[in-house]
Amino acid sequence: MSLALIDYGAGNLHSVHNALRAAGAVDVVVTADPDMVANADRIVLPGVGAFAHCFEALSAIDGMIDAMERKVLSDGIPFLGICVGMQLLADAGVEHGKTKGLGWIKGTVRAIEPLADLKVPHMGWNDVTPKTGAPLVESGEAYFLHGYHFDAENAEDILATSDHGGSLVAAIGRDNIIGVQFHPEKSQTYGINFLKRFLEWKP
Repeated sequence: MSLALIDYGAGNLHSVHNALRAAGAVDVVVTADPDMVANADRIVLPGVGAFAHCFEALSAIDGMIDAMERKVLSDGIPFLGICVGMQLLADAGVEHGKTKGLGWIKGTVRAIEPLADLKVPHMGWNDVTPKTGAPLVESGEAYFLHGYHFDAENAEDILATSDHGGSLVAAIGRDNIIGVQFHPEKSQTYGINFLKRFLEWKP
């Protein structure tokens, strides 16, 4: 089983690669080559930083989004987005002006506005509460670092939530697509176990 970890200059690649190997992945290819993505059995899209910068960097790789869409939307292979990689699944993000996203899952990425007097960004360990029947995501604590959140249009696409002065999406997905706001690579045993389940996932 080959896994493409997409390198578009906006991800914590070394740590994610190490976490995937720790979870049991053998054939992990860190790549910016759409042809490698087109031949992968699974795809992981990491992401750190601003939504607009990340989408611009991903779009700048000729043929990459087309290859992702063929493999994920047409062929149905398992896909995981991490942090901003998850946010890019949305229709748009509003950080630094409105920027379109991949549009795979309906929603908009907006600034966190906590109801309580809590700091933004949402940073550190927090509970992950999955919906009944949600794939891959289990109850536990994971590591978060984000100032923007996925405002999902359809509640059925929300797989798990976390609370930071109000409910925030911790995981989102449908069919063969899953995205997590938390960082599995920083979430110790909880994160490694999540990645193990992704590697075994047969949606």
